[in-house]
Amino acid sequence: MIPEVAAARSTVGPTLAAFGRRSYIAGHVPNGVDALARWIIEPAALAPGTAMPGMGVSPADARAMAIYLHAQR
Repeated sequence: MIPEVAAARSTVGPTLAAFGRRSYIAGHVPNGVDALARWIIEPAALAPGTAMPGMGVSPADARAMAIYLHAQR
């Protein structure tokens, strides 16, 4: 779930509310905008075996998503 994004109501993963406060992405990758953008594009490159799929978005869109999620405090 992503606050204020009505279409993002999945119950598969954890809520993304307050994502900017988290120290790590998926418990392994230090949480920063650049790392998060890479995670969105190609999560298995950062955490082999992860269940998180690549989102199929452009690098620019992934960066915009990462900036938005980091603002969630």
